[in-house]
Amino acid sequence: MFRDRRDAGEKLASKMAWSEANSLVLAMPRGGVAVAFPIAQTLKTTMEVIIARKIGSPLDPELGIGAVAEDNVTFLNSDLVDELNISDCIVKFLREKEKEELEKRRQSYRNGKSLPLMTNKTVFLVDDGIATGVTAHAALLSLRKHHPKKIIFVTPICSSQTAVGIRPFVDKIICLESLEDGSSISNYYEDFSQMTDEEVLSLLHKGQEKKIPSTISESDFAQQIVW
Repeated sequence: MFRDRRDAGEKLASKMAWSEANSLVLAMPRGGVAVAFPIAQTLKTTMEVIIARKIGSPLDPELGIGAVAEDNVTFLNSDLVDELNISDCIVKFLREKEKEELEKRRQSYRNGKSLPLMTNKTVFLVDDGIATGVTAHAALLSLRKHHPKKIIFVTPICSSQTAVGIRPFVDKIICLESLEDGSSISNYYEDFSQMTDEEVLSLLHKGQEKKIPSTISESDFAQQIVW
């Protein structure tokens, strides 16, 4: 059980005993930003956001049938779409709706700027937990377009099934707790209240300050659940 997202991030950071000079922490807002902040501080690197939006089922918006992400990326769980018999027309409508919200968030959090340069960088992608993993899939597809040297997915809680699904898209997954079947990510937090845009922007401002890279090597990396 984590007290809140910051506590989860601090616990993750305590396990991540290395840093690389050419690295970047990318948080998935809103919740991932609070987790990512102490990680970026520990790794002595800057923090930015990458935005992905879940496409919810028309019958159950909490059920993700896919997601959109930056760079015009769409990820769809085609098997689930077929199983629920959702028409292409409805999928397109839902996708465009989330793309509009994605653009609003990009304007709010990055003033409309493109993602930072990632070529030959080690990118740490951070979220506050992944269950179905549709937004993680979309974000990873977007990241891969930027040709980073390595992608390391970092999260406090992760479904092992989802970890298997995204494993081909990353170099490593770091997680502290496995999500039990039928459980909710919120069950692992004492406080899982939604972050405000103001809180996100405050942490982003602090997380973008220049830092001196650490020289600790990855060989000193502490052990936790790693896929």
